[in-house]
Amino acid sequence: MKRRQLLSAATAGTALSALPQLARPALAQGSSNARVLRFVPHADLANPDPIWSTTTVAAMHGFMVWDWLYGLDEKFLPHPQMVGREDITDDGLTWTLTLREGLVHHDGEKVRAIDAVASIGRAARRQPLVETLINATNELAALDDNRLRFRLKKKFSLLPYALAGIAIMPERIAKTDAFTQISEYVGSGPYKFVRDEWKAGAGAVYARHDKYVPRAEPISMWAGGKTTFFDRVEWTTIPDPSTAAAALQRGEIDWLDAPLIDLVPQLRKANGVKVELFDQLGNLMSLFFNHYQPPFDNVKLRRAVIAAISQQDFVDAVLGDQQKDLGGINVGVFPPVSPYASKAGLEVLTGPRDLAAARKMVAESGYKGELIVLMSPTEIASIRQSSLVAESVLKSLGLNVQLASMDWGTMIQRRNSREPVEKGGWSCYTTSWTGLSINTPATHLPLRANGAAAGAWWRPTDPELEKLRDTWFDAPDLAAQKRIAEDIQRRALNEAAFVPLGLQFQPTAFRNTLTGFPRSGFAVFWGVRKVSA
Repeated sequence: MKRRQLLSAATAGTALSALPQLARPALAQGSSNARVLRFVPHADLANPDPIWSTTTVAAMHGFMVWDWLYGLDEKFLPHPQMVGREDITDDGLTWTLTLREGLVHHDGEKVRAIDAVASIGRAARRQPLVETLINATNELAALDDNRLRFRLKKKFSLLPYALAGIAIMPERIAKTDAFTQISEYVGSGPYKFVRDEWKAGAGAVYARHDKYVPRAEPISMWAGGKTTFFDRVEWTTIPDPSTAAAALQRGEIDWLDAPLIDLVPQLRKANGVKVELFDQLGNLMSLFFNHYQPPFDNVKLRRAVIAAISQQDFVDAVLGDQQKDLGGINVGVFPPVSPYASKAGLEVLTGPRDLAAARKMVAESGYKGELIVLMSPTEIASIRQSSLVAESVLKSLGLNVQLASMDWGTMIQRRNSREPVEKGGWSCYTTSWTGLSINTPATHLPLRANGAAAGAWWRPTDPELEKLRDTWFDAPDLAAQKRIAEDIQRRALNEAAFVPLGLQFQPTAFRNTLTGFPRSGFAVFWGVRKVSA
């Protein structure tokens, strides 16, 4: 399939200067001063709970609103954030963490140790590394308002890493079941979520939290002193990529999170606009199956799909002639810069593509023409394009495919449906995962194979894959971890837990009056400020 077949006339081959004037969104009216930042996210914020949702846009929102015990720096090492002091016993089995002074929730209440304990417990239901930490813990308790203590069953050196990025909520909110969305958004971070001005499909607003006290340290990605320079940050959802790019060129917005790749060359030439790549790891494009509903509960059919997949086709569709700088193929389950990346088992993806052989595998799988519903978000261009390639691949195998187009928020909601496709369920979808989230087996959610037990029932249940992950944690050194990671990749690809579709790096674009961006895999809002052009 040719790239241009995948792009609509509205977004391909259209000169920015020829676009009609944008009717300024209501959220941005009268907001051009230096203390207001106007931002267009890559997707609509339909589900603002960063624990319930696995979306990057929810994580971006969460990073603004909540603070964490630890944060990762540019070298992906954890540093204390809300923690003011660590006390670790000589045997490494007891960690006592003391909160730093001056931590205040957005409702004016003091941040307490019990808030952190409850927040960790909720995150453990959804985040793989936090779950592993809790399984290695005999007791997690708040000793008083300022101190929490882990009593471990065995040494767990990744404890600070596991706690990095967990949104610390008030206890009453953190007690919400992890598979139910919270109804209060009382944060602890540098920006308050203005709930009354949030509207799914339109945008969101954040106000500076005046009582937030940043650490007296330089910013390094998600660590250090998260100093903010805006009184108000306005997120505006603009689904059409060309309209969003034109708004940036005209100065109607300050920052475009993820411009359409086709428009990047024009934006690089536009007056007053800069295009930069802050992401160091890239995004892994992926195809996910519903492992609990026919027909993809059948591993033989999943293997037939892998046999027909060409990563080159997906990279062509998403990146076109910029793939040399912004993408890559022959990618496994880990990003190429990960110490755990390897070629183990990759022959199922990198060998010669034989469509006739793949069709034979379909016939041998016992597939009987069951309907396959492929969910596809309409407003995220890269995922939309990859889903159209996936549709073409599945149809080339003779599968009965229905492309179900919907907005991103609806797709994430529908993913939770346990129903068969005839009753509103689904069969598969494409998406992408940030490189940092899948850099190690510890944090790699797509490799979790305890779907039913974890509540994410659509994921596979594969005790062997889970056993390999547990073995990785117990490995004595990096060399042993690498060998186990190779076995993990072989197993995941052989069982078709999911399908890696290639690597994508996403540039960001902004007015040249903005500076101070941290080097982060996705947009964060501390350090960023306006200066004279």
